[in-house]
Amino acid sequence: MNFGEAQGTITDKDFIFKVSLVVKELKESINSLKILDYIKEGDNDKRSKLLIEVEQLIAISSKMILNKK
Repeated sequence: MNFGEAQGTITDKDFIFKVSLVVKELKESINSLKILDYIKEGDNDKRSKLLIEVEQLIAISSKMILNKK
């Protein structure tokens, strides 16, 4: 997992790079969840909760990047 790798970085630049990868993967997850929502696959309530959680993780990760700059 990229976040685990980010925690072990030595430089701020490397940390920012690794967490940026986390944000990118989370955004890909949002796209996948939206596709699942569009085709009505799985439980609607679970998809909604996952979408909210992924959005929160993006906000947290983005704030971590801003704090390191």
